[in-house]
Amino acid sequence: MAGGIFEGLKVLDCASFIAAPAAATVLSDFGADVIKIEPPGTGDPYRVLPKLPGYPISPHNFAWLLEGRNKRSLALDLSKPEGREVLYRLAAEADVFITNFPPGVRKRLGITYEEIRPKNPRLIYASFTGYGEKGAEADKPGFDSNAYWARSGLMDLVRADENTTPARSIPGMGDHPCAMAFYGAIVTALYKRERTGEGSHVSSNLMANGLWAAGVLAQAKLCGAQFQERRPRERALNAVTNHYRCKDGRWLILSLLNEERQWPTLARCLGREDLINDPRFATKPDRHARSLELIAIFDQVFATRDLAEWRAALDGNGLVFGVVGILDDIPNDKQMIENEVLLPFENDTMLTINSPIWVDGSEKVKPKRPPDIGEHSEEVLREAGYDEAAIRSLKTSGAVG
Repeated sequence: MAGGIFEGLKVLDCASFIAAPAAATVLSDFGADVIKIEPPGTGDPYRVLPKLPGYPISPHNFAWLLEGRNKRSLALDLSKPEGREVLYRLAAEADVFITNFPPGVRKRLGITYEEIRPKNPRLIYASFTGYGEKGAEADKPGFDSNAYWARSGLMDLVRADENTTPARSIPGMGDHPCAMAFYGAIVTALYKRERTGEGSHVSSNLMANGLWAAGVLAQAKLCGAQFQERRPRERALNAVTNHYRCKDGRWLILSLLNEERQWPTLARCLGREDLINDPRFATKPDRHARSLELIAIFDQVFATRDLAEWRAALDGNGLVFGVVGILDDIPNDKQMIENEVLLPFENDTMLTINSPIWVDGSEKVKPKRPPDIGEHSEEVLREAGYDEAAIRSLKTSGAVG
């Protein structure tokens, strides 16, 4: 499928910050025609994210490069009746309408599911919120830092112990997983439409996705489980599922769940064969009972060599471990490049991040640079049947930029 699985699918992206438009980006990666609807003049507020204090300094709008790729921009003022009429006409011919306006804002703008559905019964109306569509917090604004990361318990649960300051999330850390869930909801609805011929309203939210991410421990709480003391790294209960600092200051993490089989191999790779027959660590219960002693030994061992040396020593021996990556690693990560996790923009050498889904036999479209504000306004309107006089009128009224 040269044009992608979703070639011919028309998507209206009427959303911002970040999960909902990112789901539209995934659809565009598979060939959908995504029309970005944003306010005239200022455009999508997400465009200015990198200008906020504390963000990396770059001549490139890195946030917009990621979320805005492959899309066409229509600058449309939905607060004006003429702007809403344009949206209605586009929705009548579209397959998917994506929004993350809170329910109250949708109602005020006249773009609720109940108002749009009669114009196109086959439309998939996809709404994304911070805290869900119902209840006292339905209209409450939310970002992933508060509705996903903090509300779910994740912000608390990743602390080393009860006295450690809660850890802040990074930008989009919850939004991008949420985007994949939202994408799944949209694709599920498209499959339903294939079977029934009818569109539907699908939704997802940050709060629900956050709890899903914290699900193992959240379910334990729902079962009334008794939780153990939260312990810092130096006092972990299992030395072979812990992380260690190397000579060059880099970290790696061991994840040896098949400990009985892998323990001798680990000891040999570390150059500490003596530990295999050490009576203190002879059995798995022994190693767990003396985890603090073993962690102290491993701390000394890992501090003798750089990360690259330890990777070479541990790789290829059936041991499960991982590098604690840093951003400097990413541009030259051969595994990411060979698996197209990283790929260049079309006709460019700059790399971008691919959406994490591949379908055999269907190539994704080459990622295209994102549009300027209203770059495709006239093009989209002409395709929707507006003549030149009507387009001039919409621009004069301020409904279109």
